[in-house]
Amino acid sequence: MLSAWLLPEHIADVLPAQARRVEELRRALLDRARGYGFELVIPPLLEHLESLLSGTGRELDLRTFKLVDQLSGRMLGLRADTTPQAARIDAHLLNREGVTRLCYCGPVLHTRAGGGESSREPLQFGAEIFGHAGLEADLEVVELALDCLQAARTGPLVIDLADARVLRGVLAGVPLDGVQLQDIVQALSEKDAPALRALTRQVPVEARDGLLALLRLYGGDEVLAAARQALPQRPLVREALDQLQWLAGQLRAAYPGLNIGYDLSDMSGYAYYSGLRFAVYGGGCSDALARGGRYDEVGAIFGRNRPAVGFSLLDLKALAEVAGPLPLAAAIRAPWGEDPALRAAVRRLRESGETVLALAPGEALEAQAYTCDRELVCVAGLWVLRALPPAN
Repeated sequence: MLSAWLLPEHIADVLPAQARRVEELRRALLDRARGYGFELVIPPLLEHLESLLSGTGRELDLRTFKLVDQLSGRMLGLRADTTPQAARIDAHLLNREGVTRLCYCGPVLHTRAGGGESSREPLQFGAEIFGHAGLEADLEVVELALDCLQAARTGPLVIDLADARVLRGVLAGVPLDGVQLQDIVQALSEKDAPALRALTRQVPVEARDGLLALLRLYGGDEVLAAARQALPQRPLVREALDQLQWLAGQLRAAYPGLNIGYDLSDMSGYAYYSGLRFAVYGGGCSDALARGGRYDEVGAIFGRNRPAVGFSLLDLKALAEVAGPLPLAAAIRAPWGEDPALRAAVRRLRESGETVLALAPGEALEAQAYTCDRELVCVAGLWVLRALPPAN
């Protein structure tokens, strides 16, 4: 028989030391987003399934927990991503004419883990801009993502840039059904040249050569120059490459230590993104710390198809593990007692923002998040603070 205290696979408690790191990181990221003018929203964890899965593709459907509402009989879902909810809020609750900047931070649930030891209950932070189709919004979102990761002190960062319009431009005018397109996207994502050749036997030569060229188009700045030579000379392809080059120039000027790369065959989330796509790596993690891009169709199902661009930090709990170490919080040690003057002194200190640990008789300090650098002592009938020697 399984022990009652065991949790499901890839579900874990967050214990005090890590919880403090996660919470302080959450506050820092929300403050950073507020500095850009983003407004905080808190969508529900549970809502109607068709709303959660609107325009998100098959992958999110497979990762979404589903259940029947005992009140209405309708299918409900536990959110696996917060972006569709932000789009719903923008479209129907705020309904603004101008640009809307929204941010959020809360748990999402996945039916399966993303890989390795990843959690099925990530704590997702994200930010979205609705109503602005220009490159200015794309740049703002990327800069906020980088600033958030710098605030987390993850060390040197690497950003990979791509654009969904490159593949759409290469395939412009080529008649493909949904299954064929999905198979081509998968072959590109896996960089499977033999499969791609087999899948494109009936594709016109220019488009087939462009698809095979995409497999080689990853690396540094040389990628864009090579892409201009190897890909079909079509307006959508040229526009995407020009905008990637502009964006990289802006990022290089603002973040001199940032390593910028390109992978034009990276098709992750192809059905979801409509333009720029990016992933940010750092902290020694093989998985991306943040992903984002432009997804202008996300609000269509809600009857308000506005331009949209955003990003999410995939799991603050995982990010806290690779973030720079936090110093222990300073605390005041106080005796427990019934003396009204002592109790009043403790209350005043706490009201002023101090952490006061009132230790009961015989209690030893075991909390891992605090270090007592002062103590409250009685001197000539008055309760005063006294410095403690540094702990060894």
